Amino acid sequence: MTTAAHALVAQLEELGVEYVFGTCGHTNIAVLDALADSPIRFVIARHEQAAAHAADGYARASGKPGVLLVHVGPGLTNAATGVMTAALDSVPLVVISGDIPSYYRGRHPHQEINLHADGDQASVFRPFVKRAWNVHRAQDLGRAVERAFWTARSGRPGATLVNVPMDVFSRPAEPYPPISHAAAPDLPEATAELIAATLAAADRPLLYIGGGLREDADVLIALAEHLDIPIAHSLMAKGTVPDAHPLVLGMTGFWGLELTNAYAREADVVLALATRFAETDASSWDPKFTWDFSAGSTLIQIDIDPAELGRNYPVAIGAVADVGLAVKALADAAKAHPRAERPELREKIRQARSGLFTASRERGRSEDFPLRPERILADLREAIPADAVLVTDVGWNKNGVAQCYELPAQGRFITPGGASTMGFGPAAAVGVQLARPERTVVALIGDGGMSAQLPAVPLAVEQGAPVIFVVMNNRSHGTISDLQAAHFGRSHGCDFTDPAGRPYSPDFAALAVACGADGHTVTTPAEFGAALRAAVANRRPALIDVPMVNEPVPTPGHWNIKDIYQGMFSD
Repeated sequence: MTTAAHALVAQLEELGVEYVFGTCGHTNIAVLDALADSPIRFVIARHEQAAAHAADGYARASGKPGVLLVHVGPGLTNAATGVMTAALDSVPLVVISGDIPSYYRGRHPHQEINLHADGDQASVFRPFVKRAWNVHRAQDLGRAVERAFWTARSGRPGATLVNVPMDVFSRPAEPYPPISHAAAPDLPEATAELIAATLAAADRPLLYIGGGLREDADVLIALAEHLDIPIAHSLMAKGTVPDAHPLVLGMTGFWGLELTNAYAREADVVLALATRFAETDASSWDPKFTWDFSAGSTLIQIDIDPAELGRNYPVAIGAVADVGLAVKALADAAKAHPRAERPELREKIRQARSGLFTASRERGRSEDFPLRPERILADLREAIPADAVLVTDVGWNKNGVAQCYELPAQGRFITPGGASTMGFGPAAAVGVQLARPERTVVALIGDGGMSAQLPAVPLAVEQGAPVIFVVMNNRSHGTISDLQAAHFGRSHGCDFTDPAGRPYSPDFAALAVACGADGHTVTTPAEFGAALRAAVANRRPALIDVPMVNEPVPTPGHWNIKDIYQGMFSD
């Protein structure tokens, strides 16, 4: 017999947990005391949102669930945005929150979330977590944690919450026995054969992949090459198949090429794998731009989550299966059909894709200062190792990399897709670096995103995480500023200025130095590449502040946000 806190830590060790991210509070110090004697490393952050994003980044890079420990009330609510970000991107995250003492329930004690009803802080998370457990007895904590890890990882991964009154952590409890897991659902052989035959008979087939497929890219490529089927992907799936592969059409939707959107719209058979057809990837579901399944085309959809089948488009063949197992079954079934060849299509793809990257590189040769964003991308690709991990925030950094950056085959791209959370990139990059200490990790972020998560810099210093923070600094929430100017003729409330109305920005490089990191302020075009190479070589936390001009990302696709404002003025 031991305390529930010590039994919890022993269970986390058994589960293979390496890091617990979070902040301290009077409701969780019993767990922190138990962690002091454990090989599990507690990663303390200065804000719960930073801790949540770091746990999220660790989970995305490691493939293991991130673990987040938070305090009652404001501790939990501060973490909500970070946990929601992970949840909407199907990232496994287990949150353990301290709560008020059980014997004070109903009396509105210190920091309890209440006003018009008795406290129930778990309800704050219920709209986006897969499940939340309220633990009432010490002997139930182990079972709740077991279910939280299993639920976070199984089916469509996501976030879970275990909410524990602080006194429960200190009550006697026995260690919980190791857990076992069931196998993931496979694709039935008959279904695989039907899908393979449908693809083989198609004139204009298309493989469309989402963020749920990452580890089985080689099998997917073998399937595509055997039947010579082009591959399009969502924003979250960039890098799953190398950008340079001759069958990769690239992203669909708002940031997609005209060729990609046209082929998607005219495809006669589409096999959609682990994707929810998000709004930006589907051009707000307007059939004029990307997907049109009303004219006789066939949609085949495979997803681990049955709720996604047919959510946005009618499905002719649907299957609930682990996408990795499904792709293997399809590749095997496709071998019964002869190889296909579409040389003209491959040439169209080559011309469109090479034209995209060549034009971006040409724009990236500019010696203008402040730098054009594509100059920043060009210098970045030249200076960092091929296997570097790019962690972006929102704005030009995310959209420009997704569209214009030819990601090396060994590289990795991590971005907040479902919530598009500003402030994700800085702290998430620290979690990625802890999961992949041998790789160069770059947080490519805007000045708005950096300002939203300044705690990420001391977090990197304290953890010895050599993250390179590259701040694309236009002294503005540039994307929204451009949108407002386009529809209202001016920008107000989107740009950072001093009292005299002049563009303003903090001295991010000086802040980095004050925190114990290296700081670089770029003053000429050549200085950025030099600072990058130095940061890669030094293997220390570093921040590079790069002045940048506002330029819109090329968007040949469509997104309904344009219509929202056009519609306002059309009556």
